[in-house]
Amino acid sequence: MIGPAPERPGTGWAPGSTGEAMIAHPRTCGRTTTVHQAREVFRDDHVHALLVVDRGVLLAVVERGDLAGRPAAAPVRWLGTLAGRTVAPTAPATATRDRMRAEGRRRLAVVDGHGRLLGLLCLKRSGAGFCTNEGVRARAAERAARRSPHIGATRP
Repeated sequence: MIGPAPERPGTGWAPGSTGEAMIAHPRTCGRTTTVHQAREVFRDDHVHALLVVDRGVLLAVVERGDLAGRPAAAPVRWLGTLAGRTVAPTAPATATRDRMRAEGRRRLAVVDGHGRLLGLLCLKRSGAGFCTNEGVRARAAERAARRSPHIGATRP
């Protein structure tokens, strides 16, 4: 139910655009995802937004605060919003970064004019720039290695 976004063709976004700066394959969830499932995903402190997608179209961006006081079985697609939580791939990355810093927002979904999810813009904790696809992959590999420290190790 929760997994990577579907593959998409190459971008060709202009240098300095949000399309160029976005994470190309963010974690997504489907329309039937419940509050309980979303809370489990949010246990990872690197997750700031949950992208609810149906057939490639972004239905909602859910943040932790959207779940407060909601019953565990409730579907999250009705709890999030797109307003203020999305950006076009052609928007200038620097101006978008400044806006995100001013609003205290760390994540924006990147969508096309038809509402299709293209990626996720992830502002670094420092606020100085954006996370990269390579950095996200490296952190995922590090977390996997910590969960399975014996993999690749030899025994005396």
